[in-house]
Amino acid sequence: MTYIAASADVSERARLGEGTKVWHLAQVREGAQLGTDCIVGRGAYIGAGVTMGENSKVQNYALVYEPAALGRGVFIGPAVVLTNDTYPRSISPDGTLKSGRDWTPVGVTVEKGASIGARAVCVAPVTIGEWATVAAGAVVTKDVPAYALVAGVPARQHGWVGKSGHPLYEEGGVWHCPATGERYSEHDGTLAPTEGQS
Repeated sequence: MTYIAASADVSERARLGEGTKVWHLAQVREGAQLGTDCIVGRGAYIGAGVTMGENSKVQNYALVYEPAALGRGVFIGPAVVLTNDTYPRSISPDGTLKSGRDWTPVGVTVEKGASIGARAVCVAPVTIGEWATVAAGAVVTKDVPAYALVAGVPARQHGWVGKSGHPLYEEGGVWHCPATGERYSEHDGTLAPTEGQS
């Protein structure tokens, strides 16, 4: 059953999947589409037209600006910001207040299973690859490969992670997950599960 806290502001034109929960003081704008069993934490903002796949979590006070697209099982940590304006200005060169007609929003794409740590900022337009991890406090200014672990300002790759989120270790040319035993192979700067694993 879908749950919306009394203090939350959810547009009648937003679509929430079965089992999704929107907590206190959160705002979900018109046209947003949230899959089944999603969680929107206290004070979080989900912009107009944002899409979230099933089993995704947006933690307290995160700001997900349109037109962000979150895949299945995505984790957005507390106070994360997904931006949408490449050249932000409050006013036009002539000094008049800018409106929505004066700029074109660009989005952040977060693919299946990826996680973004607390207070990280993703500067649109960027794509966070599937199962990647963005460390807390990072500032992402370029695309992040699938399974990559990135950290810092600006964010740089510091290794690989598996689907469990644990850092992988390399042995005999194969990357191993210490938590699940899954194996991955690296080719030309990309990582993928070895044959027989999905």
